[in-house]
Amino acid sequence: MAIAEVSIVPVGTKTPSLSKHIARAVKSIQTESGLKYEVTAMGTIMEGDLDRILAAVKKMHEQIFTEDVQRVVTVVKIDDRRDKPSGITSKITSLNRELDRD
Repeated sequence: MAIAEVSIVPVGTKTPSLSKHIARAVKSIQTESGLKYEVTAMGTIMEGDLDRILAAVKKMHEQIFTEDVQRVVTVVKIDDRRDKPSGITSKITSLNRELDRD
């Protein structure tokens, strides 16, 4: 199972607020992807099959383009661990376990 973090930045918008543009991208994964995801202040984290994640990233990227947005910068980080099951929750649990040891 893969985990990906996606950060999308519309460029050249009329205002510095980006939430209405990002909302369109997040709605596309809410309604169409079937992936587990978490929205953070700096991006969206998704968990699932890599092909489905990449398809969702493309859809999110495309959802930003409108009449008032003609340029979009999308950054994707992928963690694709194949030696054992890994997911959003298990990564946080592992980190917390290490933090508790100190």
